[in-house]
Amino acid sequence: MWISLPNIQDIKDILINIRIRDIIDILIVAIAFYKLFMLIRETRAEQLTKGIFALFIFTKLSEWLELYTINWLLRQLMTVGTLAILIVFQPELRRALEYIGRSRFLTKSFVEIKDESLFVVVEEITEAVASLSRQKIGALIVMERKTGLSEVAETGTKIEGQVSSELLINIFIPNTPLHDGAVIIKEDIIKAAGCFLPLTDNMSLSKDLGTRHRAALGISEKSDSLAIVVSEETGAISIAENGSIARYLDIKTLEQILLEMYKPKDSKQSFITKWRRKYEQRNGK
Repeated sequence: MWISLPNIQDIKDILINIRIRDIIDILIVAIAFYKLFMLIRETRAEQLTKGIFALFIFTKLSEWLELYTINWLLRQLMTVGTLAILIVFQPELRRALEYIGRSRFLTKSFVEIKDESLFVVVEEITEAVASLSRQKIGALIVMERKTGLSEVAETGTKIEGQVSSELLINIFIPNTPLHDGAVIIKEDIIKAAGCFLPLTDNMSLSKDLGTRHRAALGISEKSDSLAIVVSEETGAISIAENGSIARYLDIKTLEQILLEMYKPKDSKQSFITKWRRKYEQRNGK
């Protein structure tokens, strides 16, 4: 079966008859696809999308080549696949809806702490993390942003205390009632401690990542929060955001990340992306 390609005259007719609303329509669809691609990039959904696209191509090829049996099987698979997509892509669909809900069109931007309090809060958090890292005390601190974490906070013990390095260190001291769970921080308030977080389903993670790291990734996949992890084996500092993790950060880098989070700029790049780019530039990669 031959495919007829449009000639130059057909293309000219299309361009002449195109309207402003058609251009707007195309732009909206293009932006929607771009945003969708950015959401699924570097996730399991990216590979699944490639598989679905390949299946669609094979279906069309079998139709053009008149391979009726294969075409029938592929069409049946595509029909069943519609329901399967909703099941398989459930985490990504939820994330997409949360992203829409967090957009500036529907919600206010992340609350900015006053300048005089900004540096105090960041200093308290970094001081606590530095102390915990030196002593090799495991810790998991979750910074709440636009997505509310009230349900997660309810799994722990309510604190509602001002952020301070002493309080954070005491929470994570070994053999204390709250040391195994996560701390939830909203703005400059410690909402709760000893909280249970969902673990990530990512099976491709390094085997040396413990439960804290997997919990940090899990909460970052299900919300826009930023999770700080201190390893109790090595004292290494890591952060998780948007389902990605950056490890072996120093205190200066962590401080810069927190300052950017509390005082966000117009850039949409994630903190992990920025940190990796600076790391590569520093190492001449």
